[in-house]
Amino acid sequence: MTNEVTYTIAGQVAYVTLNRPEALNAITPGQRELLIELLTQASASPGVRAVVLTGTGRGFCAGADLRAGSATGERVAGDVARTIRLGAQRLIAAVLDCEKPVIAAVNGTAAGLGAHLALACDLLLAAESAKFIEVFVRRGLVPDGGGAYLLPRLIGPQRAKELMFFGDTVTAADAERLGLVNRVVPDGELEKTAREWAQRLATGPTRAIALTKQLVNASLDSDRTTAFAAEAAAQEINMTTEDAREGVASFVERRSAEYRGR
Repeated sequence: MTNEVTYTIAGQVAYVTLNRPEALNAITPGQRELLIELLTQASASPGVRAVVLTGTGRGFCAGADLRAGSATGERVAGDVARTIRLGAQRLIAAVLDCEKPVIAAVNGTAAGLGAHLALACDLLLAAESAKFIEVFVRRGLVPDGGGAYLLPRLIGPQRAKELMFFGDTVTAADAERLGLVNRVVPDGELEKTAREWAQRLATGPTRAIALTKQLVNASLDSDRTTAFAAEAAAQEINMTTEDAREGVASFVERRSAEYRGR
């Protein structure tokens, strides 16, 4: 496996780390495909019950590496849309569709696709030095990588337009105030806090969390009738799991539950 993305498992937590610090972890096409593969692998693995996504150095991810992804030759109509569908959008979908909870530990600058990669995660921890930039407008581009889908759902359409129209740098403190991040921590505590959160998730009822993630994500695009039907179906499915039976039994027996992720 390339050392531009590292992947380790500890305590049923998968740690996925972008490792191109000299480029602020800008994502090459090869890295993107590897990230999708690793997220898909973690999603399906019974030995993984939570995922932490982070970067090395001063940047979480500066976005797509445009130099690495630049194509030569004549461009025809449809090329750009196809590239986005098969590239950045697939990466964001891999995070949103991962059946395990994904924590973003944003250690530095998250710009463009890098910001959207973080925002697609289920929980977002930011170091005090972290920055978020909707950089597309600075390059005369339309936001891609799911930005116009993610941002309004997090902070509303007017705030999303403000960030996307101006492309201003958002500090970690302002990101927390806006509701983009769950918590800001000192730089030296980011790794520890991410590990603690991930370990809590890894000892939880994994399938119930996966179904909850699906319900919350789908609810933003559903009417009440559809959302209520999905909720009832999810609970029906979840009640067939060992963890659901353990949770109910532990309550009746007045003891702590011991979930196995099954």
